[in-house]
Amino acid sequence: MTPAEFFADHTFRMVLFGTSVIGLVAGALGSFAYLRKQSLISDVISHAALPGTLGAFLFTVLVLGADGRSMIALLTGAVLVGTISVLFANHVARVSKIRIDTAMAITLTIFFGAGMLLMRIITDRPFPGKGGIQDYLFGNASVITYADLVTSIGVGGLALVLMVVFWKEFALRTFDADHASVLGFGARTIDALMFGTIVIATIIGLKAVGLVLMVAFVVTPPAAARQWTRTLPGMVTLSGLIGAAGSGIGAYLSIVLGDVPTGPLIVLTLFGFFVLSVLLAPGRSIVTRALERARARRRLKAELSAP
Repeated sequence: MTPAEFFADHTFRMVLFGTSVIGLVAGALGSFAYLRKQSLISDVISHAALPGTLGAFLFTVLVLGADGRSMIALLTGAVLVGTISVLFANHVARVSKIRIDTAMAITLTIFFGAGMLLMRIITDRPFPGKGGIQDYLFGNASVITYADLVTSIGVGGLALVLMVVFWKEFALRTFDADHASVLGFGARTIDALMFGTIVIATIIGLKAVGLVLMVAFVVTPPAAARQWTRTLPGMVTLSGLIGAAGSGIGAYLSIVLGDVPTGPLIVLTLFGFFVLSVLLAPGRSIVTRALERARARRRLKAELSAP
């Protein structure tokens, strides 16, 4: 398949552009979760988004009598419940002796269990428009529509705008929480805003790649970008670019190669970027360190053998 043939197909274009937008937003905003050592919070969000999505579906169908698969309605429910899950996990860790990793694991299981219960209820009963609702578990990039793409761009763009507007507050809270409190920045307010944007970055990708794989979009690009840069602006920018490029390349390859699932191939592509970064990034790579150690050993041997 030639590039011209690829871009001539509407479905292929939606898959490519949709996944690239998801990778860009998730990669950029995932940098803050990575630097706060809460990368797995995206896993909590994605699993907690399941009951939010399904709850929004039931509310829209039963209460509003509208189309339960409306992207706006599903995103709203997922963002609300996802944000609640993040705040709950951090609250548990703050007011108790439970570590944040344990709190995240507890939160994930509680919300995911609720989501599976709602999934069974929806599956077993004749709700209108329930077909394809299970795609939020494992994702299906081929069902991305133009409306979905526009919604993802709008919602993801809003999250990026919030990041830019509250950049100073996010940076202070990430690197020096005590200093942020002294300057009058409310910890809970900033956390709610920061994790709210990360929730949005995670939620917009559920339909395309599913909650099982979405964590890779938030974790892998920042981990790769961190090898190349030492500044926060550089890391956020590069992470977004790696997320977009890896997602676009993975989506393109999944279509060109034939019957290959898009989500898993994107994850493998992002992992490829990470491996190259770990191996080749100047100053931090495995290869660079190995060469430096070899040169140091040669110098030491030369000094010891000198008369």
